Amino acid sequence: MKKVMSSTDAISLIKNGDTVAVGGFIGCGHPEELTIKISECFLEKGIPNNLTLVYAAGQGDSKDKGLNHLGHEGLVSKVIGGHWGLAPKLVKLAIENKIQAYNLPQGVISHLYRDISAGKPGTITHVGLKTFVDPRIDGGKLNSVTKEDIVKVIEIDNKEYLFYKSFPINVTLIRASYADENGNATMEKEAVTLDGLSMAQAAKNSSGIVILQVEKIVANGTLDPRKVKIPGILVDAIVISKPENHMQTYAEQYNPSYNGEIKMALSDISGLKLDERKIISRRAAMELIPNAITNLGIGVPEGISMVANEEGIANDLKVTLESGPIGGIPAGGLSFGASINPESILDQSNQFDFYDGGGLDIAFLGLAQCDEKGNINVSKFGPKIAGCGGFINITQNSKKVVFCGTFTAGGLKIEIQNGKLNIIQEGKTNKFIKTVEQITFSAEYALDVSQPVLYITERAVFKLTKEGVTLEEIAPGIDMQKDILDKMDFAPIISKDLRLMDKKLFNEGIVGIKLAKTK
Repeated sequence: MKKVMSSTDAISLIKNGDTVAVGGFIGCGHPEELTIKISECFLEKGIPNNLTLVYAAGQGDSKDKGLNHLGHEGLVSKVIGGHWGLAPKLVKLAIENKIQAYNLPQGVISHLYRDISAGKPGTITHVGLKTFVDPRIDGGKLNSVTKEDIVKVIEIDNKEYLFYKSFPINVTLIRASYADENGNATMEKEAVTLDGLSMAQAAKNSSGIVILQVEKIVANGTLDPRKVKIPGILVDAIVISKPENHMQTYAEQYNPSYNGEIKMALSDISGLKLDERKIISRRAAMELIPNAITNLGIGVPEGISMVANEEGIANDLKVTLESGPIGGIPAGGLSFGASINPESILDQSNQFDFYDGGGLDIAFLGLAQCDEKGNINVSKFGPKIAGCGGFINITQNSKKVVFCGTFTAGGLKIEIQNGKLNIIQEGKTNKFIKTVEQITFSAEYALDVSQPVLYITERAVFKLTKEGVTLEEIAPGIDMQKDILDKMDFAPIISKDLRLMDKKLFNEGIVGIKLAKTK
């Protein structure tokens, strides 16, 4: 059978009611040509419909791209996803109870692909215990029409684990750079390789099909077999994409520093202006350790690598991303998931193997809501579903975790004068609240495993202790009562050793941040 075909013919292979797995990380590796065509076929003919959508990492631009193409009522009936915030059209269907909706940890779904491929009954892991995906809390269910339990607690040798059930995958949609006419595919121009191989194997061993999007077709026998990431025996259909639907990331058509074709000069990477984000990033950078294996999350933590580069300590870091890159400097915004000048790029499931086993020395993640117990919520806010992504895998398993974010949200304005911080306009929303809406990070679990935890803001630094959330540092110029305690919905423990944040954090220019000496 000829495998190279039009996108229309390829999508016609998808049956109503199929379970469809889609690869990608924001815009990296997402098969945009295929998801656009699914949307067009559904709107024109009403098929395919009633699909179950499965994906690990979030895919979209928070507007129209990526999985937003699938956000039509009737096109999907169930979604099992790792991160939702980038696909508001799917979120809307979930909020309106028009689909069954689950949110599972990104690394769990990544590992499920492998376990489905291997014919295993499911994935057994500690990841998710005591968070909202624990069935004793929400079981990962996002709305009232979602009834089926797909996660359960089991016990092995008197220790609790979560069991995530396997299910057949009928169709896998993935992307590569080049393919030959037999379907052997390479990924040399992709920023990350993600779960392409595991997803393809999962579909084939479920008696399903694999549809592959590529930039170009080459002659059989011309690809280096050592570079082939998807063997042709797994591929049923190949679609050549338009260039605009095969961007390396949603921000860039192609950046050769992401895949190792060139090495970008670090002097070309822009720094941050002196604002609340830079203060937080600088204070967080003081927790960095030489050669410590590190993860930086999206958002405020992205600034830590920029500060490290500006301060001349970037070469001493070993930064990793859950999407697979090791080394280099993480790209930001709609290029997040890629890394500038990476030393290596692993498959996503291998990266999560390392993370889940405790390989990270320190992780820096966002801070959206923190409660009096020290729990963190970054996944659900009223009707807004963001999803956990890799947050649970990373925060539960890193040897140390640092949460980074502004003290309040929504309109915060500050000024820095003479090395002091002044609050010009307070944010509308308090982040330190009595009880978080959803437990994405469990402080109870952290205390059980004796994990060090810090919460860093522009005006205060807190530490998780057995007594509770403890205030350790305040910024120079800040009134503790007016600017901190009055803006919290609970009373923190005040450390006996309360001190000022380092004054150099509030100065312009290079301030001489040095790496910590020990882990």
